[in-house]
Amino acid sequence: MLSIRPATAADASLMLRFIHHLAEYERAAPNAVIATEEGLIRDGFGPQPKYRCLIAEWDSTPAGFAFFHYNYSTWRGQPGLYLEDLFVLPEMRGKGIGKALLQKLAAIAMDENCYGLRWMVLEWNTPAIDFYNSLGAELLDEWETMLIRGEALQRLANPTRAAQSEATKAK
Repeated sequence: MLSIRPATAADASLMLRFIHHLAEYERAAPNAVIATEEGLIRDGFGPQPKYRCLIAEWDSTPAGFAFFHYNYSTWRGQPGLYLEDLFVLPEMRGKGIGKALLQKLAAIAMDENCYGLRWMVLEWNTPAIDFYNSLGAELLDEWETMLIRGEALQRLANPTRAAQSEATKAK
């Protein structure tokens, strides 16, 4: 009944639908997702893929996905897998699909000599936290997530240009 397979470029539309469903579940603004099918194809299926994706199907019907990529632990000297998104459609939950996707990711991590599997979970998502705890996952409560993007990222990348832009605005 359940099958899990690697995504292909032909799955870009399906992956984008899952991403939109996940954003809605996570209470994001309606326009929060700016990803496109073209971008997913370019970044996941070109000569240097930036991510991988697994598609779960129940009786040949798309049910969920796991979107992941490598990270690297300098302390361990080993790669790890970073689970960017895990999503199962609400009507498909309770069938073990999420657990099966995580089991497949764990097997990939073992096969590829990864130190482990890492992901983030929203603080309010207690059903997910309880589920992850039941699998033996650890909540790393000493760590806080940092993000730099947009104009701040541009300023950091090119402080000279940012200073010139600020000087122009001041005139």
